[in-house]
This record gives sequence, C-alpha cells and structure tokens, in this order.
Amino acid sequence: MSNHRIMDHPVLGKLEKTEEITFIFDGKSYTGFKGDTVASALLAHGIRQLRVQEESGNPRGIYCNIGHCFECRVTINHVEGVRSCMTPIEHNMVVESGRLQPVPFKSTEADKLPRTYAEFERGLHKEDDPHV
Repeated sequence: MSNHRIMDHPVLGKLEKTEEITFIFDGKSYTGFKGDTVASALLAHGIRQLRVQEESGNPRGIYCNIGHCFECRVTINHVEGVRSCMTPIEHNMVVESGRLQPVPFKSTEADKLPRTYAEFERGLHKEDDPHV
C-alpha cells in the first residue's frame, strides 16, 4: 500500500484494515481496499492525472469526487468514459488513462438550433421561400 493514504482521519477516525484488492492501471499492478473507488485507490498511490482534456490536451484528474464534473473519466475493462470517482475497484480490473475521452456535454445538434425567435421565424419561412 502507498504512503499517500490517510489511515487516521481527525474526524472519521482510524481506517480499519479491510480486504486488499489488486487492479491494473496503465499496465501496472496496484492494490486498494475493498470499498475504494478507482479514484481513491489511485490517489492513495499518489496518482493524480487520470486523462487529458479533449480539446487542449491539458492533464485532468480528480476534481469534485462526487460524480458531477466528469473530470475523472477513464477506460475500465475496455469501456470508455467511466467516472473513476463513482466506480468501486474490483479484483483484476483493468483501468486505462491518457486517452482522449469524448466531450460529455458537447452537442452537435445545439449548433443547428435557432438562438433567437427571429432566427426561428427565418427558419420557418426558409422552408416555404428559398429567397428568405
């Protein structure tokens, strides 16, 4: 186990010894405790970067740690875009990072929608009269 894990928390108390689970991250074997999420187990080993940002390529890691932000997405057992902060580790789970993940909220349809009522009306008339 790593020395980055908090074993005695000032509010939560001592971490009880639980079953150790072995998993793979980017080809290397790591251990975590039963009940750990992928994110918490990796953070306990000092691993902070989980992927790169889709458009800029900047490093991304754990941000909110409650499943809202999608920054911690990784590939788990060949399934892309899995939030590591919401996924418990399992024996022999294969976790991969560094790949460009799809943008979760980017919509190609939204670009086609009218932004104002005037644009909406022009779109209605465009179907009737190609000169509008």
